[in-house]
Amino acid sequence: MPLSVSLSIEGDTTVIELTGELDAKTAPDFHQTIEKAAGHGTSTVEIRMAGVGYMASAGLRSLVFAQQKVANNVTIKVVGAIEPVSRTIRTAGLDRSILLSDE
Repeated sequence: MPLSVSLSIEGDTTVIELTGELDAKTAPDFHQTIEKAAGHGTSTVEIRMAGVGYMASAGLRSLVFAQQKVANNVTIKVVGAIEPVSRTIRTAGLDRSILLSDE
């Protein structure tokens, strides 16, 4: 399934909404959006992943890429990830530096 990526600004939060599969083939689209988000200067980058049904290791690399691209004082928050996706994030230990939320 292709990945759909959208970006919007809500107050002091940059919102990236993903729908589809996040894998090696689709990760470059996400990376381009992360680079745009990093330039907005908001205090939070919220990545809404409720519509992501599958995330490969390339998705984990994308989240690490996001951490590297945003400023140190910017919070990255993953919202609504389904259990297999959030479990993958926790297993990789990224939940220590990226907030996971069910909201």
